[in-house]
Amino acid sequence: MSKPITSFVGLDAHADSIAIGVAPSGRQEPHFVGTVSAQSGSLSKALSRLGKPEALQIVYEAGPCGYTLARQLQAYGYACQVIAPSKVARRPGDRLKTDRRDALLLARAARAGELVSVTIPDERDEAIRDLCRAREDAVRVRLKARQQLMAMLLRHGRRYSGRSSWTEAHERYLAAVNFTKPAQDIAFAENRSAVREAHERVERLTESMRAQLEHWRLRPLVEEFMTLRGIDMVAAMTVVAEIGDFTRFARPRELMGFLGLVPSEYSSGPKRTQGQITKPGNSHARRILVEAAWNYRFPARMNAILQRRQDSQPKGA
Repeated sequence: MSKPITSFVGLDAHADSIAIGVAPSGRQEPHFVGTVSAQSGSLSKALSRLGKPEALQIVYEAGPCGYTLARQLQAYGYACQVIAPSKVARRPGDRLKTDRRDALLLARAARAGELVSVTIPDERDEAIRDLCRAREDAVRVRLKARQQLMAMLLRHGRRYSGRSSWTEAHERYLAAVNFTKPAQDIAFAENRSAVREAHERVERLTESMRAQLEHWRLRPLVEEFMTLRGIDMVAAMTVVAEIGDFTRFARPRELMGFLGLVPSEYSSGPKRTQGQITKPGNSHARRILVEAAWNYRFPARMNAILQRRQDSQPKGA
């Protein structure tokens, strides 16, 4: 039988410091404990003064510090949840934001049961996610390098008349380009080199993703995803790495709500107004699904995949 929670602890975590606020169970006003360094030893020492690990419920907002803090606290025996920042209720008129206030707000909201936690991924899955995001970053760098190269050509009246850019024909055209000034030739050569290096980086990361997929525990789900029209290996791996095995979603409607792919709404009385999609949740997965999903009867196909995933789970899991 688990022991009752006696204190709810809110952490405002940063790279170098962690602010600690505590809300005792009951109706007592939360109080601020202090600020400690981000080292696990300092935090563990401060938490030990608040009670035994099984009597504390610890929360902190998801952010750039990732899930390392949650895993460290769980290793010490603490119950720790990572909270979705977009779901934390804040007063519209509140214009003061400090580490102390944020820690107390989290502690108070945790005691009231008003927080929504995010799923802490398996470390193996998080490693694949880091690889997928590295490729996504490389694609953005390649796009920027290509834009800079094409902008230089446009400034000097060089317009490519072919059908598609960055093909073999386009590369032959770029190889024949020369300028009247040596400095411009140097700048153009450097831009071409940047494009080439960025493209090679994307290709290396793509091959690394393909190699890692062979040994990933979620490979069957990725392969099932790839049967959807418009979803290739890169897109399927990215979506699965960002969301997980999908067993927490009973139907596509829940997944679309989680990703923010549902219209916003402001209704009052008989008037109903719907706007753009809400866009909470994971932007990486949402981008892929927006690009590839809606044109190919995606909800119906996703429903079949989710149903199979639910049926494959053991009863009571």
